Amino acid sequence: MKTEKNFVPVMLTPFNENGAIDFEALTTLTNYYLNAGAKGLFANCQSSEMFDLSPEERLQVIAHVVDVAEGKVPVVAAGNFGASIGEQAIFVNQVYELGVQAVILLTNQLVNANEPEELLEAHIMELLSLTGEIPVGFYECPVPYKITLSPALLGRLVNTGRVIYHKDTCLDLSLVQKKNELTANSIAFGLYDAYMAHAVHSLEAGSGGLSCIQGNYFPELVVWLCSNYNNPELTKEVQMVQQFFIDEMQVMHEDYPVSAKYFLQKKGLPISTYIRKNRNAIVSGITSEHMDQLYKRYNALAQSISTL
Repeated sequence: MKTEKNFVPVMLTPFNENGAIDFEALTTLTNYYLNAGAKGLFANCQSSEMFDLSPEERLQVIAHVVDVAEGKVPVVAAGNFGASIGEQAIFVNQVYELGVQAVILLTNQLVNANEPEELLEAHIMELLSLTGEIPVGFYECPVPYKITLSPALLGRLVNTGRVIYHKDTCLDLSLVQKKNELTANSIAFGLYDAYMAHAVHSLEAGSGGLSCIQGNYFPELVVWLCSNYNNPELTKEVQMVQQFFIDEMQVMHEDYPVSAKYFLQKKGLPISTYIRKNRNAIVSGITSEHMDQLYKRYNALAQSISTL
């Protein structure tokens, strides 16, 4: 079981009000994650609005994050975009050449919905064969549909020696436990759970850390949980933080990522609430009210935890 637990944020992409990528704000945001204690960065992911970026913009965002990180922490990024496995392999190589530690493979880009796992495995192995020794990871991205890896398949893939990261979204603790059991012998591999409702139990079960949208509201709190989940002197505080994530789960998913960008504005970050998916999206009165209330509840929690 890996003793050190790490937070790897699923990064937002800031935009100017005209819809162009705001690289200055992206620099500030990247440093914000690092200053909060993140031990890695996941650029060009669903929270980054990757499906609403052009291929060139995806590469630009990834390159910028790698440049700002300056090797302080590893950067991973989604990279298997393309209509065929061959096209995906080309883009995987382009992403890796930017200096990322691993290229993340989106499972839902490898098979259609409801296709058998045998086909998924065959496509993965084909893609691995076309990408040399490039380290990879997997992301069970829920959009446009979710394709999860069974524990047995993940175990086989990790045994290839190519897989070092897995962002898990299965929401099932028993499956997370099994995945960790079947990959425990790999020193390089880590499972990063996205589901904060069972965060403490997931870390106890051997997960390498957390990679969740809640880190786009208060990354320092996720880092704190990764550092203290098994601290016997902070049992009460850990329970409070875990319950906070459970209680606030729904509100943080409402209108995301607009809500997260608004929340970061409240924390002083120079980031617009503009999103690509809905160019006319605005922060509704309900969203701002919910985020204002969340901000107050978070500050109250932080004040009650002296070590945060």
